[in-house]
Amino acid sequence: MLALAKNIAQLDQASDLLEEVIVVNNCSTADYGEVEQFMKEANHIPFCYFLAEENLGVSRGRNFAIRQGRAAILIMIDDDAEMLNRDCLLLLLKEFDRGRPQWPRAVVSFKVLYASTRTLQLSAFPHKHIAERRDLEAFETYYFAGGAHAILRTSLDRVGLYPEDFFYGMEEYDLSYRLLDAGYSISYCADIMMLHKESPLGRAPASDKLQMMWVNKSKVAWRYLPVRYFVSTALMWSLAFLRTSRLHLPGFIAGWRKICTIPLQETRRPIGKATRAYLSSVEARLWY
Repeated sequence: MLALAKNIAQLDQASDLLEEVIVVNNCSTADYGEVEQFMKEANHIPFCYFLAEENLGVSRGRNFAIRQGRAAILIMIDDDAEMLNRDCLLLLLKEFDRGRPQWPRAVVSFKVLYASTRTLQLSAFPHKHIAERRDLEAFETYYFAGGAHAILRTSLDRVGLYPEDFFYGMEEYDLSYRLLDAGYSISYCADIMMLHKESPLGRAPASDKLQMMWVNKSKVAWRYLPVRYFVSTALMWSLAFLRTSRLHLPGFIAGWRKICTIPLQETRRPIGKATRAYLSSVEARLWY
Protein backbone atom coordinates (compact mmCIF):
# COMPACT_ATOMS: atom_id res chain seq x y z
CA MET A 1 0.00 0.00 0.00
CA LEU A 2 2.87 2.37 0.72
CA ALA A 3 4.18 1.94 -2.84
CA LEU A 4 0.75 2.74 -4.24
CA ALA A 5 0.42 5.86 -2.09
CA LYS A 6 3.80 7.10 -3.31
CA ASN A 7 2.82 6.24 -6.88
CA ILE A 8 -0.40 8.26 -6.64
CA ALA A 9 1.46 11.27 -5.24
CA GLN A 10 3.76 11.31 -8.28
CA LEU A 11 1.05 11.27 -10.98
CA ASP A 12 0.88 14.25 -13.31
CA GLN A 13 -1.29 17.07 -11.90
CA ALA A 14 -2.33 14.83 -9.01
CA SER A 15 -2.72 17.73 -6.57
CA ASP A 16 -5.02 19.53 -9.02
CA LEU A 17 -7.09 16.63 -10.33
CA LEU A 18 -7.53 14.42 -7.25
CA GLU A 19 -10.36 15.66 -5.08
CA GLU A 20 -9.76 12.91 -2.52
CA VAL A 21 -7.74 9.70 -2.22
CA ILE A 22 -9.65 7.34 0.05
CA VAL A 23 -7.71 4.49 1.60
CA VAL A 24 -9.71 1.79 3.40
CA ASN A 25 -7.94 -0.57 5.77
CA ASN A 26 -10.28 -3.54 5.49
CA CYS A 27 -9.64 -4.67 9.07
CA SER A 28 -6.15 -5.86 8.15
CA THR A 29 -3.74 -7.16 10.80
CA ALA A 30 -0.77 -5.70 8.90
CA ASP A 31 1.04 -2.64 10.22
CA TYR A 32 -0.09 0.46 8.29
CA GLY A 33 2.08 2.84 10.33
CA GLU A 34 4.37 3.76 7.42
CA VAL A 35 1.39 4.32 5.14
CA GLU A 36 -0.32 6.60 7.63
CA GLN A 37 2.89 8.57 8.19
CA PHE A 38 3.44 9.06 4.45
CA MET A 39 -0.13 10.26 3.94
CA LYS A 40 0.31 12.82 6.70
CA GLU A 41 3.54 14.13 5.16
CA ALA A 42 2.24 14.21 1.56
CA ASN A 43 -0.05 17.13 2.31
CA HIS A 44 -0.31 18.12 -1.36
CA ILE A 45 -2.44 15.01 -1.93
CA PRO A 46 -5.88 14.77 -0.20
CA PHE A 47 -5.40 11.37 1.42
CA CYS A 48 -8.24 10.17 3.65
CA TYR A 49 -7.59 7.04 5.73
CA PHE A 50 -10.38 4.86 7.15
CA LEU A 51 -10.21 1.72 9.29
CA ALA A 52 -13.14 -0.66 8.80
CA GLU A 53 -14.47 -2.39 11.90
CA GLU A 54 -14.61 -5.74 10.10
CA ASN A 55 -13.44 -7.37 6.88
CA LEU A 56 -16.07 -6.01 4.51
CA GLY A 57 -15.03 -8.10 1.52
CA VAL A 58 -14.60 -6.63 -1.94
CA SER A 59 -18.03 -5.18 -2.73
CA ARG A 60 -18.86 -3.80 0.70
CA GLY A 61 -15.32 -2.44 1.00
CA ARG A 62 -15.66 -0.52 -2.25
CA ASN A 63 -19.09 0.72 -1.28
CA PHE A 64 -17.70 1.90 2.04
CA ALA A 65 -15.03 3.89 0.22
CA ILE A 66 -17.54 5.35 -2.24
CA ARG A 67 -19.75 6.60 0.57
CA GLN A 68 -16.85 8.49 2.14
CA GLY A 69 -16.18 10.59 -0.96
CA ARG A 70 -17.84 13.02 -3.32
CA ALA A 71 -15.71 13.08 -6.50
CA ALA A 72 -17.47 12.82 -9.86
CA ILE A 73 -15.11 10.12 -11.20
CA LEU A 74 -14.17 7.22 -8.93
CA ILE A 75 -10.95 5.30 -9.60
CA MET A 76 -10.81 1.81 -8.08
CA ILE A 77 -7.32 0.38 -7.52
CA ASP A 78 -6.33 -2.56 -5.34
CA ASP A 79 -3.55 -2.00 -2.83
CA ASP A 80 -1.17 -4.41 -4.58
CA ALA A 81 -0.96 -2.24 -7.69
CA GLU A 82 0.54 0.94 -9.13
CA MET A 83 -0.27 3.06 -12.17
CA LEU A 84 2.40 2.74 -14.86
CA ASN A 85 1.95 5.97 -16.82
CA ARG A 86 2.15 9.25 -14.93
CA ASP A 87 -0.36 10.95 -17.27
CA CYS A 88 -3.12 8.40 -16.54
CA LEU A 89 -5.40 10.96 -14.87
CA LEU A 90 -5.32 13.23 -17.91
CA LEU A 91 -5.92 10.30 -20.25
CA LEU A 92 -8.86 9.19 -18.14
CA LEU A 93 -10.60 12.55 -18.45
CA LYS A 94 -10.28 12.37 -22.24
CA GLU A 95 -11.58 8.81 -22.33
CA PHE A 96 -14.79 9.68 -20.51
CA ASP A 97 -15.49 12.38 -23.10
CA ARG A 98 -15.62 9.77 -25.87
CA GLY A 99 -18.30 7.23 -26.72
CA ARG A 100 -21.55 7.00 -28.59
CA PRO A 101 -24.20 9.58 -27.63
CA GLN A 102 -26.84 6.85 -27.27
CA TRP A 103 -24.55 4.87 -24.94
CA PRO A 104 -22.78 7.37 -22.63
CA ARG A 105 -19.64 5.95 -21.05
CA ALA A 106 -19.96 4.93 -17.40
CA VAL A 107 -16.82 2.84 -16.88
CA VAL A 108 -13.28 2.83 -18.26
CA SER A 109 -11.33 -0.38 -17.66
CA PHE A 110 -7.52 -0.19 -17.59
CA LYS A 111 -4.86 -2.38 -19.16
CA VAL A 112 -3.40 -4.57 -16.41
CA LEU A 113 0.18 -5.86 -16.58
CA TYR A 114 2.00 -8.14 -14.18
CA ALA A 115 4.47 -5.94 -12.33
CA SER A 116 7.21 -8.57 -12.39
CA THR A 117 7.11 -9.32 -16.12
CA ARG A 118 5.21 -6.37 -17.70
CA THR A 119 3.09 -8.93 -19.59
CA LEU A 120 -0.68 -8.70 -19.99
CA GLN A 121 -2.69 -10.18 -17.13
CA LEU A 122 -5.28 -12.16 -19.07
CA SER A 123 -7.55 -12.68 -16.04
CA ALA A 124 -7.93 -8.89 -15.77
CA PHE A 125 -8.65 -8.35 -19.48
CA PRO A 126 -12.27 -7.15 -19.82
CA HIS A 127 -13.35 -9.41 -22.67
CA LYS A 128 -13.30 -13.15 -23.25
CA HIS A 129 -12.25 -12.90 -26.92
CA ILE A 130 -8.73 -12.03 -25.87
CA ALA A 131 -6.82 -13.06 -28.98
CA GLU A 132 -8.85 -10.73 -31.21
CA ARG A 133 -8.68 -7.75 -28.85
CA ARG A 134 -5.48 -7.90 -26.82
CA ASP A 135 -3.60 -5.58 -29.21
CA LEU A 136 -6.41 -3.04 -29.65
CA GLU A 137 -5.92 0.41 -28.17
CA ALA A 138 -9.57 0.72 -27.14
CA PHE A 139 -12.94 -1.00 -27.52
CA GLU A 140 -16.40 -1.12 -26.00
CA THR A 141 -17.08 -4.13 -23.82
CA TYR A 142 -19.57 -5.63 -21.37
CA TYR A 143 -17.70 -5.85 -18.06
CA PHE A 144 -14.61 -4.36 -16.46
CA ALA A 145 -11.59 -5.28 -14.36
CA GLY A 146 -12.74 -5.05 -10.75
CA GLY A 147 -9.51 -3.64 -9.30
CA ALA A 148 -8.50 -1.52 -12.29
CA HIS A 149 -11.24 0.80 -13.47
CA ALA A 150 -12.84 4.22 -13.15
CA ILE A 151 -16.58 4.86 -12.94
CA LEU A 152 -18.87 7.88 -12.97
CA ARG A 153 -20.55 8.60 -9.65
CA THR A 154 -23.73 9.70 -11.45
CA SER A 155 -24.07 6.24 -12.96
CA LEU A 156 -23.87 4.65 -9.50
CA ASP A 157 -26.42 7.14 -8.20
CA ARG A 158 -28.74 5.84 -10.90
CA VAL A 159 -28.25 2.06 -10.72
CA GLY A 160 -26.89 1.49 -7.21
CA LEU A 161 -23.55 0.38 -5.81
CA TYR A 162 -21.72 -2.94 -5.93
CA PRO A 163 -23.78 -5.96 -4.74
CA GLU A 164 -23.23 -6.28 -1.01
CA ASP A 165 -24.14 -9.98 -0.92
CA PHE A 166 -21.00 -10.76 -2.95
CA PHE A 167 -18.09 -11.09 -0.53
CA TYR A 168 -15.60 -11.97 -3.27
CA GLY A 169 -15.80 -12.21 -7.04
CA MET A 170 -18.10 -11.30 -9.95
CA GLU A 171 -19.35 -8.05 -8.43
CA GLU A 172 -18.22 -6.25 -11.59
CA TYR A 173 -20.54 -8.40 -13.73
CA ASP A 174 -23.55 -7.62 -11.56
CA LEU A 175 -22.89 -3.88 -11.71
CA SER A 176 -22.07 -4.03 -15.43
CA TYR A 177 -25.46 -5.48 -16.40
CA ARG A 178 -27.27 -2.85 -14.36
CA LEU A 179 -25.23 -0.08 -15.99
CA LEU A 180 -25.76 -1.43 -19.50
CA ASP A 181 -29.48 -1.83 -18.90
CA ALA A 182 -29.64 1.82 -17.80
CA GLY A 183 -28.22 2.84 -21.19
CA TYR A 184 -24.53 3.25 -20.33
CA SER A 185 -21.52 1.72 -22.06
CA ILE A 186 -18.25 0.27 -20.76
CA SER A 187 -14.91 0.81 -22.49
CA TYR A 188 -11.35 -0.49 -22.34
CA CYS A 189 -8.38 1.84 -22.80
CA ALA A 190 -4.93 0.30 -23.31
CA ASP A 191 -3.22 3.68 -22.84
CA ILE A 192 -4.14 3.66 -19.13
CA MET A 193 -1.92 0.96 -17.62
CA MET A 194 -1.78 -0.56 -14.16
CA LEU A 195 0.94 -2.80 -12.72
CA HIS A 196 -0.43 -5.63 -10.59
CA LYS A 197 1.66 -7.32 -7.90
CA GLU A 198 -0.37 -10.49 -7.47
CA SER A 199 -0.07 -12.21 -4.11
CA PRO A 200 -2.19 -14.90 -2.40
CA LEU A 201 -1.50 -13.40 1.04
CA GLY A 202 -4.59 -12.33 2.94
CA ARG A 203 -7.00 -13.95 0.52
CA ALA A 204 -9.49 -16.78 0.98
CA PRO A 205 -8.28 -20.36 0.40
CA ALA A 206 -8.44 -21.32 -3.27
CA SER A 207 -11.46 -23.62 -3.01
CA ASP A 208 -13.50 -21.06 -1.04
CA LYS A 209 -12.56 -18.34 -3.51
CA LEU A 210 -13.53 -20.51 -6.48
CA GLN A 211 -16.84 -21.44 -4.91
CA MET A 212 -17.73 -17.80 -4.29
CA MET A 213 -16.95 -16.98 -7.92
CA TRP A 214 -19.02 -19.93 -9.17
CA VAL A 215 -22.05 -19.10 -7.03
CA ASN A 216 -21.88 -15.35 -7.67
CA LYS A 217 -21.54 -15.76 -11.45
CA SER A 218 -24.60 -18.03 -11.35
CA LYS A 219 -26.50 -15.40 -9.36
CA VAL A 220 -25.65 -12.78 -11.98
CA ALA A 221 -26.88 -15.03 -14.80
CA TRP A 222 -30.14 -15.73 -12.94
CA ARG A 223 -30.78 -12.09 -12.16
CA TYR A 224 -30.15 -10.56 -15.58
CA LEU A 225 -29.96 -13.15 -18.40
CA PRO A 226 -32.32 -15.69 -19.99
CA VAL A 227 -32.65 -18.82 -17.85
CA ARG A 228 -30.62 -20.96 -20.25
CA TYR A 229 -27.56 -18.91 -19.36
CA PHE A 230 -28.12 -19.54 -15.65
CA VAL A 231 -28.14 -23.30 -16.32
CA SER A 232 -25.06 -23.21 -18.57
CA THR A 233 -23.16 -20.92 -16.17
CA ALA A 234 -23.88 -23.12 -13.15
CA LEU A 235 -22.85 -26.28 -15.01
CA MET A 236 -19.71 -24.93 -16.68
CA TRP A 237 -18.45 -23.24 -13.52
CA SER A 238 -19.08 -26.40 -11.50
CA LEU A 239 -16.76 -28.28 -13.87
CA ALA A 240 -14.19 -25.49 -13.63
CA PHE A 241 -14.43 -25.69 -9.83
CA LEU A 242 -13.73 -29.43 -9.85
CA ARG A 243 -10.79 -29.07 -12.21
CA THR A 244 -9.16 -26.08 -10.52
CA SER A 245 -9.78 -27.27 -6.94
CA ARG A 246 -8.48 -30.74 -7.78
CA LEU A 247 -11.79 -32.49 -7.11
CA HIS A 248 -12.58 -30.74 -3.84
CA LEU A 249 -15.86 -32.61 -3.30
CA PRO A 250 -17.02 -30.90 -0.06
CA GLY A 251 -16.78 -27.52 -1.79
CA PHE A 252 -18.45 -28.91 -4.91
CA ILE A 253 -21.42 -30.25 -2.94
CA ALA A 254 -21.73 -27.07 -0.86
CA GLY A 255 -21.58 -24.99 -4.03
CA TRP A 256 -24.40 -26.89 -5.71
CA ARG A 257 -26.53 -26.55 -2.59
CA LYS A 258 -26.13 -22.78 -2.82
CA ILE A 259 -26.81 -22.81 -6.57
CA CYS A 260 -30.08 -24.70 -6.05
CA THR A 261 -31.37 -22.00 -3.71
CA ILE A 262 -30.77 -19.17 -6.19
CA PRO A 263 -34.13 -19.51 -8.07
CA LEU A 264 -35.92 -19.58 -4.70
CA GLN A 265 -34.15 -16.59 -3.14
CA GLU A 266 -33.12 -14.29 -6.00
CA THR A 267 -35.46 -11.96 -7.89
CA ARG A 268 -35.05 -11.96 -11.67
CA ARG A 269 -34.45 -8.59 -13.35
CA PRO A 270 -33.88 -9.54 -17.01
CA ILE A 271 -32.06 -7.01 -19.17
CA GLY A 272 -34.02 -5.34 -21.97
CA LYS A 273 -33.92 -5.68 -25.74
CA ALA A 274 -31.58 -2.71 -26.25
CA THR A 275 -29.10 -4.14 -23.76
CA ARG A 276 -29.18 -7.54 -25.46
CA ALA A 277 -28.44 -5.76 -28.76
CA TYR A 278 -25.48 -3.96 -27.15
CA LEU A 279 -24.15 -7.27 -25.80
CA SER A 280 -24.41 -8.77 -29.26
CA SER A 281 -22.62 -5.79 -30.83
CA VAL A 282 -19.63 -6.17 -28.49
CA GLU A 283 -19.62 -9.98 -28.85
CA ALA A 284 -20.24 -10.68 -25.18
CA ARG A 285 -19.80 -14.25 -23.95
CA LEU A 286 -22.87 -15.15 -21.94
CA TRP A 287 -22.85 -18.93 -21.62
CA TYR A 288 -20.46 -19.04 -18.64
